[in-house]
Amino acid sequence: MKICFYQRLAISLVAVFMLVMIACFYSTNELQKLTQQEAEQKLHLGLAEHLVQDNPLLKEGVYDYDALGNLFHTLMILGPNFEFYYLDPQGKILTYSAEPGKVKAKKVDIAPIKHLIGDGKSFPIEGDDPRQLGRHKIFSAAPVYNDNKLQGYLYVIIGGERYDSILANLQNSQSMREIALFMVVGLTLLLIALLVMFKYFTTPLRRLSDDMEKVREADFHREHVPRDLAVWNRNSHNEVDRLGCAFTDMLSHIDHQFEKLSKIDTQRRVLLADLSHDLRTPLASLQGYIETLALNEDTLSAKDRKHFVDVSLKNAKNLKHLIDQIFELAYLEGGQVTLHQEPFPLGELLHDVAAKFALDAQNKGIEIRVIPNHFEYHVFADIGKLERVLTNLIANAIRHTPANGKVDLVVAIHNDKLRVDIRDTGVGISDKEIAFIFDARYQASNTEKDTCSHAGLGLAICQKLMALLNSDLKVESKLGKGTCFSFELTLVNGGPLAH
Repeated sequence: MKICFYQRLAISLVAVFMLVMIACFYSTNELQKLTQQEAEQKLHLGLAEHLVQDNPLLKEGVYDYDALGNLFHTLMILGPNFEFYYLDPQGKILTYSAEPGKVKAKKVDIAPIKHLIGDGKSFPIEGDDPRQLGRHKIFSAAPVYNDNKLQGYLYVIIGGERYDSILANLQNSQSMREIALFMVVGLTLLLIALLVMFKYFTTPLRRLSDDMEKVREADFHREHVPRDLAVWNRNSHNEVDRLGCAFTDMLSHIDHQFEKLSKIDTQRRVLLADLSHDLRTPLASLQGYIETLALNEDTLSAKDRKHFVDVSLKNAKNLKHLIDQIFELAYLEGGQVTLHQEPFPLGELLHDVAAKFALDAQNKGIEIRVIPNHFEYHVFADIGKLERVLTNLIANAIRHTPANGKVDLVVAIHNDKLRVDIRDTGVGISDKEIAFIFDARYQASNTEKDTCSHAGLGLAICQKLMALLNSDLKVESKLGKGTCFSFELTLVNGGPLAH
């Protein structure tokens, strides 16, 4: 049988409460008993001595034990709280006040008597009870002398058998029962109040536990979780409410991660399908031309053979370029890239990359400019990764810019950093498509076609490379007027250097 947290808490509380109550009753009763005995013994400490001094039979040491017994009986009637015994020096009982047959012991231990008569200071001091073997009671005692010779001891039990029976009857009286009943009812009500209080405090914890169990049974899918989950107060100072809010936030985060993973998996499947198609096209063309060369080697003219070889090399080059992009994107997404950042002059890099595309731009009638043409800004970055980004962006700009257009590489200070803009006067990108251009395999509807195949991975690679360089690749574009890609780099020493 499973026991919930509240039940375990309630059982533990009841058990501890009962133990504490029993210990309190026992300790209180014992303390009360000891206090009462000490008070009574101190109150009647000189009783035996006064009886010895005031009674001629005891004062003179007379051995008329019958007369002494009658005296004890008379004194016990007058004081039912006391029992009187006369002992010899060794503790043997010579006479007493009780009825015949009531006294069971024949001798009393003398050590407590000597301790009381001597310098007894620790009270209560208990001695043997002659009426019940093995039982001890408080007493008063005094020595009896005759001509300075010890004749015996007067031994007075305080709270005799009759007193005990009367006290027991009083304890069993109606008033005592009412007091006991009142205490039991009061303690029971206190226990019930504590149980209700614990129930109030543990109910939110039980609700949270139930919610966690429901989520676990739903395999942590938010859409499969029942709608009756508890609503927690986010502004509460209650730790359970705060824990419930943290659990709800964690559930939302897990659900978001599930959706993100599902979306990534879908994109991965689409990407693999598209890449397979892109790989198949140049591979099939390459295979076809190579097979043609192999089968018709003797019948082909030198011109046709050269044409087939050139086409095969072109397809092989496109295939290698596509495979290189796929591997590069995979390494970037897997975080398997090492940066080698260092300070270097940005102007030299921009002019080198622009010179690399000078011939392609000239063939299309496009002008490439670095603005300003001469500057010595030094930046701190990975020169190889930055060159890769500039190469992709400039190649895209040239491909999408018509004849007599321009591609400008503009450098300026912006917010204590160096901003680089790659602007073109090309076809531009529509507002509906600009949000998707950094997705892998996405190509805008107005993409310019050329003799090389493009897998649509260039901008995705550029964005991830700039993220590695702690920068953000941004884009602004107007359809039919051109596009501007921009990013910011960290300046060395906070500013440009002198010429």
